[in-house]
Amino acid sequence: MDHPTLGAQAASALIYATRLEGGKHWSLTLRGGTLMRLVDLEGGANVGMLFFNPYNVLERYNAPDTLKCQHTFKLTRGHCLYSDMGRIFCSIVEDTAGWHDTVCGNSNRELVQQRWGLKTYQQYRNDWQQNGHDAFLVEGAKYGLGRRDLAANVNWFSRVSADDGGVLSFHPSDSRTSASVGLRFEMDTLVLLHTCPHPLNEAAEYPRQPVGVEIRRSPAVTADDFCLNACEENVRGFQNTTLYRRCGGPSGEIAS
Repeated sequence: MDHPTLGAQAASALIYATRLEGGKHWSLTLRGGTLMRLVDLEGGANVGMLFFNPYNVLERYNAPDTLKCQHTFKLTRGHCLYSDMGRIFCSIVEDTAGWHDTVCGNSNRELVQQRWGLKTYQQYRNDWQQNGHDAFLVEGAKYGLGRRDLAANVNWFSRVSADDGGVLSFHPSDSRTSASVGLRFEMDTLVLLHTCPHPLNEAAEYPRQPVGVEIRRSPAVTADDFCLNACEENVRGFQNTTLYRRCGGPSGEIAS
């Protein structure tokens, strides 16, 4: 698949591509210097995602710091996703969706059962109705992670706005067919993800929107990089990450 919306970021050769159906989960470790591109293949998708340092899983994605230091409620192009040690897991280098949820967390077993009924794997096999919380637990267990490690997650392709009274509203049709987001990983990162429904999605039927995933090599960060220069805190975040990769990180990392 070629995606001209990514421009130079997609110029390097494709390493891997796959399709994830709705209601599934996956995990992998991405090297610093790689680009992950997510594509909402049919519109209305949701991708829950968490980030960990694979060499020290106590370092993980910190949603409050990510939002606070960049003065934002949503995520889009130019924003960086921070760890709780002030380093940058990844930067959003391209985004045609324009708005990604950062505050609503996950669906759980009780919510899915109440909203769409009980459909277990034992009875329905691949047509069962998984929830985001349990999906993260399944993937996290592969790396020794458990319930206490489930920090606040990102929901890619899901738009949630707040009114003046703080009431949250979900916009189910905001993500269009072929909308995409490109994540450039600045350090080695363990990624847990699922395609289970957003917790505020009240669709009549259990949503099963598929998502495309591409992994490519990413061009090196340059002095005029948009994410680097989006705010002063990002400059410091990149400095912290570079210091870790060159001096404190595993020797297998690719130095900038």
